[in-house]
Amino acid sequence: MTAILPPATAIYPYQDPARPVDERVRDLLGRMTLEEKAGQLFHAMTTLGDGGELADDRQRAFGGQTVRQMVTGKGMTHFNLIGAATAREMAEWHNRVQELAAATRLGIPVTLSTDPRHAFTDNPGTGMAAGPFSEWPESLGLAAIGDPDLVRQYADTVRQEYLAVGLRLALHPQIDLATEPRWSRICNTFGEDADLTARLVVPYLHGLRGPGEELGPDSVSAVVKHFPGGGPQKDGEDPHFPYGQEQVYPGGFFDYHLAPFRAALAAGATQMMPYYGKPVGTPYEEVAFGFNRGIVTGLLREELGFDGIVLSDWGIISDSDIMGEPHAARAWGVESLSRHERILKALDAGVDQFGGETCPELVVDLVRDGRLPESRIDVSVGRLLTEKFRLGLFDDRRYVDPDHAEATVGHAEFRARGAAAQRRSVTLLKNTDSLLPLPGRPRLFLQGIAPGTAVAYGSPVDHPDEADLAILRMDTPFEPRHGLFESFFRTGRLDVEPGRLAEILDLLDRVPTVVAIHLDRPAVIPEIAERAHALLAVYGASDEALLDVLFGRAAPEGRLPFQLPRSMDEVANGHPDVPEESTDPVHPFGHGLTYGA
Repeated sequence: MTAILPPATAIYPYQDPARPVDERVRDLLGRMTLEEKAGQLFHAMTTLGDGGELADDRQRAFGGQTVRQMVTGKGMTHFNLIGAATAREMAEWHNRVQELAAATRLGIPVTLSTDPRHAFTDNPGTGMAAGPFSEWPESLGLAAIGDPDLVRQYADTVRQEYLAVGLRLALHPQIDLATEPRWSRICNTFGEDADLTARLVVPYLHGLRGPGEELGPDSVSAVVKHFPGGGPQKDGEDPHFPYGQEQVYPGGFFDYHLAPFRAALAAGATQMMPYYGKPVGTPYEEVAFGFNRGIVTGLLREELGFDGIVLSDWGIISDSDIMGEPHAARAWGVESLSRHERILKALDAGVDQFGGETCPELVVDLVRDGRLPESRIDVSVGRLLTEKFRLGLFDDRRYVDPDHAEATVGHAEFRARGAAAQRRSVTLLKNTDSLLPLPGRPRLFLQGIAPGTAVAYGSPVDHPDEADLAILRMDTPFEPRHGLFESFFRTGRLDVEPGRLAEILDLLDRVPTVVAIHLDRPAVIPEIAERAHALLAVYGASDEALLDVLFGRAAPEGRLPFQLPRSMDEVANGHPDVPEESTDPVHPFGHGLTYGA
């Protein structure tokens, strides 16, 4: 399908775009059955079929349920799109899903969400590589630049590309603070500083919102996460997994982690996501934040005044199969409760919608059994419908134009903006004897850089003894985990394994070497930092972007968004909730050199 279908003829008040949103919500809510209301409370993952078709084969559908079954059989209208395709295929698939929804009894449109899609992360649980979209540095790279105008430009670009293919809800920004260096989710944050993060989340939300002071038909809504701050993980482990469920505040910095969320609320955030973790050693109940009434209702709603949508993180109710592996529900602290009881506790806590779940029948059971008043469901459904109306999904924004999608996604101007940001984000940490920028066409020994790209800058050689200079690209070290899903979460030790460290130091001693390290977490590299002739940090940059900086075709502007600790002992003995804790870091927060200085 390539045509944009016209909106249905207005019959009922909720179908009349001239009426106020609250009136339309009340009218629609009054026409919905209990089953239709329950369907709105679930936000499932789904995938595209081949060539932009609907994936109607249950064996190939995500979680064994097709989007057709969920829309027509369960009344669900919120979906998290996993995977990628061409822009045209994504747009055509979106329109087919909207056709399904339009043909249901009330014609409630679908809201499509996505994890980040504009950088280098490729983790099915947290974000996807850019694919057809413009490619920017990770959020850490935006933080390294620290330019609010650039962040707004980035978010506005994301908005335009998302809108073109029908993605209306961003499951980002992630404004947790990177105060525990081992945590695997740091690359999608703005670093460890609360003030910097608070400054950058505001233009991020404004850019996604687009024109106007409130959400509108040209907006992408944002789910700000993970309330009340997901960074202080015990031992740096992630609460996607049972061994990472404890969130701790031994330094007493709970309020420090709240600061970016206060800024997001002031900027008009309409959706919040609590994290999986459970607070330990605080005044709050030791249950996961999605079940925690003191956190969601007491803190977020009553103290901070939030009346928007609270969307749970994925899979807090039901056990699931992820990539062929069994995973328990992330119901930390309430594992003994049944699924019905977990839903009841989360709703009582103040949650409106369940991410990654497909069981509206459990809500129906609770209401019919008299354990849950339907009026409680109406509150959450009202919030969810209000956002659909504000985004224009019932009106002109139900469908998208595949031709426009093809022309917009990955547009040359957007790609140029992303490429320029990659270069600006590069952070020069050391530059012995002003080695950089490199002159001429040196003979280059390369590790981690494609020779085919490097030939435009110098002459690649096969052995360091033949080289004028070596360039080493490396990643922040991590400890591989055994599970397939776990393997995508880079966690654990931050120092280089002894055998590999010896190889690197040997290279550094044999030939002047430029080391560029991809910092998705704060690496522990004191020996490398001392013996490298030049040291740079990148946060998502192509080989060409890096080489442009090394050879002076672009200048590094980045500043470290966190400290680089000196030892693993220092990390292990630190307080997971406290920022800038090292008294003698290899490089401090905010460090960054420039050429000619």
